Amino acid sequence: MKELQDKTVLITGGTGSFGRNFAKHILAHSKLKKLIIFSRDELKQSQMEVEMNDNRVRFFIGDVRDLPRLQRAFEGVDIVVHAAALKQVPALEYNPFEAVKTNILGSQNVIEAAIDNGVERVVLVSTDKAAMPVNLYGSTKLCAEKLFIAGNAYSSSSGKTRFSAVRYGNVVGSRGSIVEKLILGKGAHAVHITDERMTRFWIDLEQAFSIVLFALEHMEGGEIFIPKAPAMKLTDLFDILAPGAKRKVIGIRPGEKVHEVLLTKEEARHAVELKDYFVILPENVVSVGQERGLKKFLKQGKPLKADFHFTSDGTAKRMSHKDLLRMVGQMEKALVRA
Repeated sequence: MKELQDKTVLITGGTGSFGRNFAKHILAHSKLKKLIIFSRDELKQSQMEVEMNDNRVRFFIGDVRDLPRLQRAFEGVDIVVHAAALKQVPALEYNPFEAVKTNILGSQNVIEAAIDNGVERVVLVSTDKAAMPVNLYGSTKLCAEKLFIAGNAYSSSSGKTRFSAVRYGNVVGSRGSIVEKLILGKGAHAVHITDERMTRFWIDLEQAFSIVLFALEHMEGGEIFIPKAPAMKLTDLFDILAPGAKRKVIGIRPGEKVHEVLLTKEEARHAVELKDYFVILPENVVSVGQERGLKKFLKQGKPLKADFHFTSDGTAKRMSHKDLLRMVGQMEKALVRA
């Protein structure tokens, strides 16, 4: 992880599923100078402090809604991974103003604080729900992506701060996921299914770390990096993890899709395909760095076919039962350690 060598890294939402595990990963595999965990949860911060026991780690209590606190926290920071967000789809349909304050205005605050403090690289952790959004969560994350891409225009005069995003689907091992619920609820007699046709993208935590680190290493500003994630029907998931449970079809919940999209046809027109990733390139090039990145990715990658789109029910590779069981095994070990 040469991109983190002697760097000060800050993770917003650092006590969440991704932040907590990403922090452990980079502490174990890099020679970073300092790691700052920024979050609202003082209890989880105290637990992480005991668990990690690493003198490179600092903890900041704060909210991304609070710009002055972010400006103080970003002093001397080289790299920011922006993972703080409100994410529960049904809850955000009922509490829309809160989603806007955290996911949109909070992202704007991260951009402003990063530029003001001369942070070198800032990566937004986004979601497949931002592509053709049908719920408020996806809509706010789409806005966050747009803000991050446009953030490069605000920093172009100095050219120091670069903003990019990563976008991926469900993570096997994330807190509150359907996989976690099935593992913790082993022996359940019944499970609820919203729609038997439903498919979802799946990656494990290691793959989530890899896409963020890839972005940090290769970003020039304005790109959205997308992994070639496999997909699986939720009914197949239940076949593997809850084979004996009775199934009750309850219907699609408000704001829920039958299938997910990671790359739309419109985005594919200005995207390239790499070995393991798709890269959506910025349409408006506002800096020398972005121009350099455009040339670099156009040279390294290949253009996508007309009307290509990456969907969980169509173009995505089917996840095998073996791969799912491998991911679940990793998650079970993590739950035991926790």
